[in-house]
Amino acid sequence: MADSTVHRASTTAPVNIAVIKYWGKRDPKLNLPTNSSLSVTLSQSDLRTHTTASCSTSYTGPDTLLLNGAPQDVSGARTQACFRELRALRSALEASDATLPKLSTFPLRIASENNFPTAAGLASSAAGFAALVRAIADLYALPASATELSRIARQGSGSACRSLFGGYVGWEKGSLDDGSDSLAYEVAPASHWPQMRAVILVVSAAKKGVSSTTGMQATVATSSLFPARANETVPRRMREMEDAVRNRDFEAFGKVTMKDSNSFHATCLDTEPPIFYMNDVSRAAVRAVECINAAAGKTIAAYTFDAGPNAVVYYLAEHEKEIAGVFKALLGDKDGWASSRGAAVQENKDGLAKIDDKAAAALKDGVSRVILTGVGEGPISVDSHLIDGKGEVVQA
Repeated sequence: MADSTVHRASTTAPVNIAVIKYWGKRDPKLNLPTNSSLSVTLSQSDLRTHTTASCSTSYTGPDTLLLNGAPQDVSGARTQACFRELRALRSALEASDATLPKLSTFPLRIASENNFPTAAGLASSAAGFAALVRAIADLYALPASATELSRIARQGSGSACRSLFGGYVGWEKGSLDDGSDSLAYEVAPASHWPQMRAVILVVSAAKKGVSSTTGMQATVATSSLFPARANETVPRRMREMEDAVRNRDFEAFGKVTMKDSNSFHATCLDTEPPIFYMNDVSRAAVRAVECINAAAGKTIAAYTFDAGPNAVVYYLAEHEKEIAGVFKALLGDKDGWASSRGAAVQENKDGLAKIDDKAAAALKDGVSRVILTGVGEGPISVDSHLIDGKGEVVQA
């Protein structure tokens, strides 16, 4: 009688928010970027994807994936590339050891849950594909390193390769046509600079109008600003940012972060037709950060915006009152302050008085929730499974 054991492995994976932005592909099929990038991995206690990968001879039909309880299409080239490469690595193990069960031949049944809005500019695909690849790698007992797995995760979602590491993470664009040298690497672990914090102002949890993939292709094809950004500006900023992280120099970190966010959105505006990921509420967040820094007389807060309107404001723990405290005084009625971190933040009404009234009003009207977080670790293997021993999805 055939063994009908349900083999399972579960992983949580983090969101990362880039401070040097990835924008543009030199090879869309392999998700090879036109420029290198650098990000901060955020704490999984605040933002994470939890994924269980399972396989069994008892499963019938094609591979399946449930995300937040909803069936997902896994027939696309990106997901299939991840499945194919992971199965090939498992198949090689099985070929070298006849005692191993032939897991590579079994259908996959995968369940995944996000604890944050999907497709709303919060890097859900990065955490999702990082968790997917790490969970299947654990299921298959692959000896592959995080760097090796980053090459596979990159093919699912470019920035997912950075979510396979904790702390401060670079993604080398590479130069080879096959993408084998386009890999993520650790710039510094979270323990190197654990004081990094972020407050995320969630402007809209709605799905964005122009997807990142579509936007990138249009920018590369039509923006006259783009070549200089990819070929000159980003390589210089990568060096500056790596130095800032290694030296724990927040002023340098903050200035480069804001400049690179502005540069990225300038190329979006320079695209035909122009792409507007930021909105009036986003610009009010920029103004608020400018007011906070002006009051401090130096850069203690740094805004950055991905392909969406949400503001991510980085700062150090020692400046929580001047930054998170100001936003709590303004946005204390919004969801998110009830978390353990949020409850510890004291309102700073004196600091709020330094933000101009127009920006304050726009933020109060336009921010739907806040997320308090900080630098955190890479994927973590867990014993909490979303699929039970019979292969059934566990109901939340």
